[in-house]
Amino acid sequence: MSKVDLHIHSTASDGRLSPADIVHKAVKLGLTIIAIADHDSVDGIAPALVAAQAFPRLKVIPCVEISTDVPHGEVHVLGYFIDYTDHKLMAILDRLRNSRKLRAHRMIAKLGRFGIHIEWQRVQEIAGSGSIGRPHLAQAMLEKGYVASLKEAFTKYIGRGAPAYVEREKMTQVEVVELVLRANGLPVLAHPLTTDDLEIRVNELKAAGLVGLEAYYDGYTINEISELLSLANKYNLIATGGSDYHGLDTGTETMIGGADVPMESAKRLIALAERQGLKLANP
Repeated sequence: MSKVDLHIHSTASDGRLSPADIVHKAVKLGLTIIAIADHDSVDGIAPALVAAQAFPRLKVIPCVEISTDVPHGEVHVLGYFIDYTDHKLMAILDRLRNSRKLRAHRMIAKLGRFGIHIEWQRVQEIAGSGSIGRPHLAQAMLEKGYVASLKEAFTKYIGRGAPAYVEREKMTQVEVVELVLRANGLPVLAHPLTTDDLEIRVNELKAAGLVGLEAYYDGYTINEISELLSLANKYNLIATGGSDYHGLDTGTETMIGGADVPMESAKRLIALAERQGLKLANP
């Protein structure tokens, strides 16, 4: 069990646990550094920081995960130590969340053509106050017995390339790196093996200001991690990592602290933030 997890989702997007619950779970598991990294949302950061005040040994790093628009594969960028009160950042994230709602409506309509009838109201109830994502649709499908698992929902219907998949508004990968930098954050490429032409992308994003690469990640093999570490070293990037925990399927997904992230990864990220004079939320 690692004491570091730099990629955790809460109910502010498509996670099952509230920010406070994540903090308590992390403390119970013995973690000392975590990052709340919700999709297109910073709403979980402040509640997590408040909850962490009761646990001086736990450091919570503010973060956000933003999807980007690429022709093939998926590229997500994590923004660590962002100023989560920045009005321009919040306005852009609000626009991206609205695009998620529009996509969800369109996917529900598509699913209906395949005889899968889920209600928008139920999807909203599942999402609560969080940013609506495909896992919320998958949960609604699972509840009504249309699929036997969340994985099946993605594989057969709503995953990329599946018949009910719908694209949504996204920014380019360079635009997202620049957005994170403008919000006084540190941009890191998330789960990089989901993209084609990885080194080309890393080279381009490094020029734009990328500082890290997520090498220690849910399900990555020793060989894959080794290759990513070599790539990070080549481009002088910090090798970060995390579980990408959502809490939606405890039988299959990596638990908080389940990715073997070295403490040195977090220390290097924190040291860079300190050198750049970034605000450390709960140092």
